[in-house]
Amino acid sequence: MKTTASPWQLIRPYWSSAEKWRAWGLLALIIGLDLGTVYSAVQISTWQKSFFDALSEYQRELISPLMWRLAGLIILSTLCATFSIFFRQLLEIRWRSWLTEDYLARWTSEHAYQRIESARLADNPDQRIAEDLALLAGKTLELGLGLLKNLVNAVSFAIILWGLSGSLPLSAIGLDIELPGYMLWAAIIYALFGSWLMEKIGKPMVGLDYRQQQYEADFRYLLVRMRENAEQIAFYRGETVEHNRLRTAFHVIRQNWRGLMTYTKRVAFTESVYIEVGSILPYLIAIPRYFAKQITIGGVMQLSVGFARLRTALSWFLFNYKELALLRSALRRLDELDHVLRQPATSGISLEQHASDSLSTRSLHLQRPDGSPLSSIRDIDVRPGERWLVRGPSGIGKSTLLRALAGLWPHGDGQVQLPRGSQLFLPQKSYLPPGSLKDALCYPAAADTFNDAQCSRALELVQLPQYVAQLHERDHWEKRLSPGEQQRLAFARVLLHKPDYLFLDEATSALDTQNEDNLYHLLDEHLPMTAVVSVAHHASLERYHPQRLDMG
Repeated sequence: MKTTASPWQLIRPYWSSAEKWRAWGLLALIIGLDLGTVYSAVQISTWQKSFFDALSEYQRELISPLMWRLAGLIILSTLCATFSIFFRQLLEIRWRSWLTEDYLARWTSEHAYQRIESARLADNPDQRIAEDLALLAGKTLELGLGLLKNLVNAVSFAIILWGLSGSLPLSAIGLDIELPGYMLWAAIIYALFGSWLMEKIGKPMVGLDYRQQQYEADFRYLLVRMRENAEQIAFYRGETVEHNRLRTAFHVIRQNWRGLMTYTKRVAFTESVYIEVGSILPYLIAIPRYFAKQITIGGVMQLSVGFARLRTALSWFLFNYKELALLRSALRRLDELDHVLRQPATSGISLEQHASDSLSTRSLHLQRPDGSPLSSIRDIDVRPGERWLVRGPSGIGKSTLLRALAGLWPHGDGQVQLPRGSQLFLPQKSYLPPGSLKDALCYPAAADTFNDAQCSRALELVQLPQYVAQLHERDHWEKRLSPGEQQRLAFARVLLHKPDYLFLDEATSALDTQNEDNLYHLLDEHLPMTAVVSVAHHASLERYHPQRLDMG
């Protein structure tokens, strides 16, 4: 997926949000502390000249005050660096928290999470929210502040180098001129050449990092699916198939990793050579002036430190290339997710709220995702208290009709008119959230919406009295409860929520006839005015549904 958004569109929202003043205040404080470390570095450079000049001149009396001065500079530098990291981490977690809340709100609103998954609009949105947002906040601050600090370093030590370098006669190459500040120009040329070379060598790493994150997330997804479906896989004796599938997914990771290894080796080699040559180069350049007695040994040391600092500052891009590649791949993935989340939900099926107390369909035609026709639905009006049974052969679109009524199926055309009353959908396998049994029972409401007495009564009505004492017990209830118990628990939810419209998609498929009859009797007894639309294959349910919708 290609988008046109710039990184600034991902970064800007937080810095213009309600938290902007705190954010900018923290940023200003961090910049101030970083400037303190630069000031300390400049002063230590000056100190080195004084110290080595004192040593070369045997001025013992100057050593003690110079050491006290150095101690003060070290304390200042240490405090500034320590608190800069502390406040940067504070700003990072505040930014990440804001980003996470923003993306979670958009991902969980208007069924965006379901739309992305069903249409495969973006792979692994969970990984993008959990990991890429952390990279966006952390790496943007780390690299951005590092760049600013290095720019200030570059300017500061460029001034020092310009003053100390003097001029270099170019008579050796046949020119009767002198090059002022030659060490400054040497540092600039050396750093620019190194950065250009690193970009040429390491450019493919951006795409490799992007794919590595994608492949790692796909591998984790397969592992999680195997864990969540362990019993079903064991029944099928599917371990060999799953093992091969996992091996194939990991093989892709390994192949991409080999590509990363190749370019990481080249980048590391280039960086190592650059550092080693750069550590010797300033002494080689300063030797002519030293033997010409134009600078002292202290001046040589200050020149070498200044050259190293300037070279490091100008080589920021080179030293941070791998981190920049990682950030760029994260920005690309977040850009894709942001683009998908900003797209309005489009549907050929018109879903409208109206003042009537009936649910109606008009000229409703269901299609498959590829646009091919699936089923045409006759116009129906579902009124309060009515019981509708949707019948038809497998694959005709019965469950798809319920998805369309819920606004989860955009493929097709026609109109669905929804009443203003509450609605509840029960699929064949209901979702049980992590937490206590009461959390699962009260879902999608919070656990404190209903008291324990109401919850206990609902469990007893659906023939689950053995779990009343475990209402507040935390467990993996989707694994602990049998499929039939999970379906009865879902009906207990119905008795608690008392929806005006109830949609059942094979919601009793795992139950015996006695339990199934009990649940439908409960609906008639406790929810006589609730309109029920059921999809089921059991002929025994026809007596509970006077109204019928035959498909196909």
